Amino acid sequence: MRLRTPLALLGAALLVLVGPPLLTPGSGDSDTGTRIPGLRFMVPNTPGGGYDITARTAAKNAEDAGLTSDIEVFNLPGAGGTVGLTRLVGEHGNGRLAMSMGLGVVGAVHTNKTPKTLADTTPIARLTMEQGIVVVGKDSPYKTLQDLLAAWRKNPGKLPVGGGSSPGGPDHLAPMLMARAAGIAPKSVNYVPFDGGGELLASILGDKVAFGVSGVGEYLDQIRSGELRLLAVTGAERVPGLDAPTLREAGLDTEFINWRGIVAPPGLTDAERDKLVGLVTELHDSPQWRESLKTHGWNDAFLPGEEFGTFLTEQDEQVGSVLKELGL
Repeated sequence: MRLRTPLALLGAALLVLVGPPLLTPGSGDSDTGTRIPGLRFMVPNTPGGGYDITARTAAKNAEDAGLTSDIEVFNLPGAGGTVGLTRLVGEHGNGRLAMSMGLGVVGAVHTNKTPKTLADTTPIARLTMEQGIVVVGKDSPYKTLQDLLAAWRKNPGKLPVGGGSSPGGPDHLAPMLMARAAGIAPKSVNYVPFDGGGELLASILGDKVAFGVSGVGEYLDQIRSGELRLLAVTGAERVPGLDAPTLREAGLDTEFINWRGIVAPPGLTDAERDKLVGLVTELHDSPQWRESLKTHGWNDAFLPGEEFGTFLTEQDEQVGSVLKELGL
């Protein structure tokens, strides 16, 4: 059965950026236009993960493009991003704070039953969509996805799969959809959550998990260096420059795409919200950001302001529906 249910929508639109003050305004900055002196950028998970890479890339690109200066990114990890989310919502009216986030935070709100949700934030923009990847360490016995699936089907509980997101996030949903397509009961999957891609990478390289699921942009260096073996990509098409089949080419009738964006605290004035949206819009249009999209294998998925807010509402509903459908 092809994923054209909430699962498919979750994959195309789901189908299935960060504590102390950060930015000190440069001598040439003024509080006009889209330049925001004192801007802080929260990453709600550990260094090295997708939110972290996206946030730090966006901050550097904005500075290199002359849009703002001295952005300092900080990490506030915990509970799949909901610790950061709770902090963000508590900064009511703070127009100099933004948070990197994505599908993983949507899922973590559901699974952690967090009282503060993304509906409590100010949506700024969706930035990217990104294929997932299925990877193993270079010394893994699994040379192909078919090798892995054969062992996984025999005893799913004995093959732990690692992901850099809490249950309900992209690195959790992707292997659950893979399992269902492979005839494996999702409830029998031994999923091991890590707080971001950095922690997950260490466990894959240390053979603590049988395989890992993450975003393509997080592990490109390790794949190219040969530290990780790429078994498959989760989107509808192959990723240029990577020698790996899609899940469908490998025999699994499913696909999955992750996304990332930026939200801000509630209670902003229209001017504060518009300034943040304007800054991110200028970033999106810059040659620096365009080059970063290519470098990290990200797909441009820009959706500003209220449109992003509508998308967040839809994603929240779809994630809940998928978790229920999978019996999770």
